[in-house]
Amino acid sequence: MTATKAPGADRYLPAERGLDALRAAAECCRGCQLFADATQTVFGRGRAGAPIMLVGEQPGDREDRAGEPFVGPAGRLLDRALEEAGIDPACTYETNAVKHFKFTRKGGKRRIHQKPGRTEVVACRPWLIAEIEAVRPRVIVCLGATAAQSLLGAAFRVSAERGRQLRLPAALADVEPEPVVVATVHPSAVLRDRSDRHDEAYRLFVDDLRSASSGVVTGP
Repeated sequence: MTATKAPGADRYLPAERGLDALRAAAECCRGCQLFADATQTVFGRGRAGAPIMLVGEQPGDREDRAGEPFVGPAGRLLDRALEEAGIDPACTYETNAVKHFKFTRKGGKRRIHQKPGRTEVVACRPWLIAEIEAVRPRVIVCLGATAAQSLLGAAFRVSAERGRQLRLPAALADVEPEPVVVATVHPSAVLRDRSDRHDEAYRLFVDDLRSASSGVVTGP
């Protein structure tokens, strides 16, 4: 990555790449225009060395206000699914492919989630790569298409590759051993499913998490 490439977050990355330094530097990122309307940068949460990294799309309204990922309704569903999958939250690092909340306003006040565009995902990817290199997870679980495509390419389809154990492209990050990458749906997709197949959708999500963590120490 070059320090002069624009637009993008490259030029905001600090020389020291520990999680604390990255988090502090990300607060000043102007690599795309999403910072202008968001309340704050929402960086990842967790510790270096966590064996499982969970990557979502972007912070939602509650995450934008709180400054932490996965604290809204989808986050609560994720917490429940992790527990049922036998995964200790202390063994996870949670983050998003995009660090600022993208939204439209409805009725002047209510902020409605808007999917980030490819340009914004690519602009923010240096932060995600830096997190991967700092955390060095054994498994990266991509929650939804945006997260998966940020690491595996725009042509990647969760519907076709869901649950498969894939490899992180070597050109993206300097991590040894290479982490396994597994894609599944975003917990918000399960949350929105009001059909009679909701319970099945939730069960499959839990199964994906359990399968992804297979062979990784995830509890005390």
